[in-house]
Amino acid sequence: MCANFKPLTLLQLQQLHLPNIGFSYADEVYPMGMCPLLFQAEQQMEWREVMFGLVPKWATDLGIAKRTYNARHETILQKPSFQASALKYKFGVIPVTEFYESKYIENKPQRWGVRRQDGRAFFIAALYEIAKIDQQIIRSASMLTMNAIDHPMMRDFHEPGDVKRSVIVIPQQHLQAWLNWKNPNIQPFVEGFPVEEFICQHVPKEKMIKLSPQLNMFE
Repeated sequence: MCANFKPLTLLQLQQLHLPNIGFSYADEVYPMGMCPLLFQAEQQMEWREVMFGLVPKWATDLGIAKRTYNARHETILQKPSFQASALKYKFGVIPVTEFYESKYIENKPQRWGVRRQDGRAFFIAALYEIAKIDQQIIRSASMLTMNAIDHPMMRDFHEPGDVKRSVIVIPQQHLQAWLNWKNPNIQPFVEGFPVEEFICQHVPKEKMIKLSPQLNMFE
């Protein structure tokens, strides 16, 4: 499952004709890192800066985000961390340039990246929440995942014997429908992304992650 990704860039934002983003964020995001989330406000789509890892309203500290950055769509109504958000239809997307997974080669994990062949950003389905901890408002989100045992690309990831999972990609033509979805059953959007539109490559992890803001030019 996805624990590390690159958010969309300024050029990709312009290609998608999306609203400007009024905050900056890192080039790469890990659990508890901040990233942009797109959701449907009353009249239009809006951006929010969210923590990667959903923090439910009942949480007493942020550490839970280290365990809630992915949510299995099959169990969001049974899991206490996600149930309230799902019942209130708090659906959004996290646009990414590339996400990373582990592929085991000769029993050793390697970091591989998945991105679109045309270089455009794509939308990963997300569940979000707003909580308050120690008088601080916390906005957070989790990427929704699906079974990937039959997906030609995603079934090759994770340690041999582990359950095969994939993030749920929302095609751009279905973006409005997803953001306005008012049903905790999201099965109509659960579909493996088209392999022919994506590329998967070995991306060794850099020794030092660049933490400079990605989108400070929006301000």
